[in-house]
Amino acid sequence: MPHKSSHSARQRLCARAINLKITMHTDFAPKPPLGWNSYDCFGSDVTEAEIRENAAFMAEHLKPAGWEYVVVDFCWSHPAPGACANPHIGKGMQPLLHVDLHGRLIPAPNRFPSSVGGAGFKPLADHVHGLGLKFGIHLMRGIPRQVTGDYFQIEGSEYTTHDVGTGLVECVWLDHMETVNTRHPAGQAYYDSCFRLYASWGVDFVKVDDILADGTDRGMGPYHGSEIDAIRAAIDNCGRPIVLSLSPGDAPVASTEHLRNNANMWRMSADFWDDWPKLKRMFSLCARWWRYRQPGAWPDADMLPLGRICKRGPKRPERDSRFTPDEARTMLSLWAIFRSPLMMGGHLPETDAATLALLTNREVLEVNQDCVGGKPLPGTDPTLPVWVSEYPNRGDKVIALFNLRDVEAENAVSLASIGISSGARARDLWAGQDLEPLTGITLSRKLPPHGSLLLRVTRG
Repeated sequence: MPHKSSHSARQRLCARAINLKITMHTDFAPKPPLGWNSYDCFGSDVTEAEIRENAAFMAEHLKPAGWEYVVVDFCWSHPAPGACANPHIGKGMQPLLHVDLHGRLIPAPNRFPSSVGGAGFKPLADHVHGLGLKFGIHLMRGIPRQVTGDYFQIEGSEYTTHDVGTGLVECVWLDHMETVNTRHPAGQAYYDSCFRLYASWGVDFVKVDDILADGTDRGMGPYHGSEIDAIRAAIDNCGRPIVLSLSPGDAPVASTEHLRNNANMWRMSADFWDDWPKLKRMFSLCARWWRYRQPGAWPDADMLPLGRICKRGPKRPERDSRFTPDEARTMLSLWAIFRSPLMMGGHLPETDAATLALLTNREVLEVNQDCVGGKPLPGTDPTLPVWVSEYPNRGDKVIALFNLRDVEAENAVSLASIGISSGARARDLWAGQDLEPLTGITLSRKLPPHGSLLLRVTRG
């Protein structure tokens, strides 16, 4: 196939430059995104009916508190992925994933019936938008293996899918995709065509998987910087502001500038579950990453495995979250003061009242959405960490005391070290109660095992 003309390439570069003058990708997520993702409930096997059911619950119960994204996680093009599975493709590329005439993945119509006739996710996205919410999808990095050996014409391009593949299948846990040859113009042309399609569907959020890790977590692949660049360029050229989330971690801190220049959020760890050791480790990861966040570019502590999870995967059995009430508040207190994106993982229609109250606590959500400078106080006992943040333009502070020990413990910190003085007024944000003014020279509280306290402190 002949190469594209240099004139056409210059036109695309100029169009991208004009677009970037109008808006930067960091404008797409000036605050940490709040939403729901299907993975913790349904793994690879979610259906359209379940997406609509969760969207309806979000619109009624969570949207008033600021939650907005509804995200369809992986394998939506697979006709029969099965519950609790990372379904590999067998001999002869069977079963075939659903693709269009240009080699791009499209929803499996038996699972997403509104996609029939080439409609793709547009009808479902339109439905979600009609509820006042935003719509997202999951993507595996690369191009479907089943199309690289053939000559599907890349939409808007002189190249075919045969020009795109590298023959490398680098994901060990889901072998659907082949690494894209970003050194060949066909690679960028393919990604551009994909994101034009997603923009036409009305996609607002894309989670790209198998792209981020540096290999520190077992089973995770390398950091695919060139494909991150290609995806960034494709979003810039698609004509729609699409939030870009990268997964899974551990993300390499050495690539921070590259991440901030290309993504809106990126995972700091492998998949996070309702397991205390994983939550305890997240404190060290947040301590590593807090200084690198900026508006529109957020280190991501991963989904919130709360409420009813694992209905059909991926970490069976189906259950209510194993986190105790104290652990759930500790998790949300850390995610809030660190300013992680918040993606609820539980099946929303079966959310219990206590979990719903945690998710809709407006004072805690304000810490996540609006407070600045959240960081750990240096020099504290690592099993009794203290985090400090502040409300912009008000002078009020947020103080989070944590107990990571397995027994009750007292967490005490000098008022001077957190920039407040005796007589300051305090409010317990989880209880929604004003407390007695702080006295003496220390702030001290006994905390239950794995417990926490989240305070708003106003100068006296």
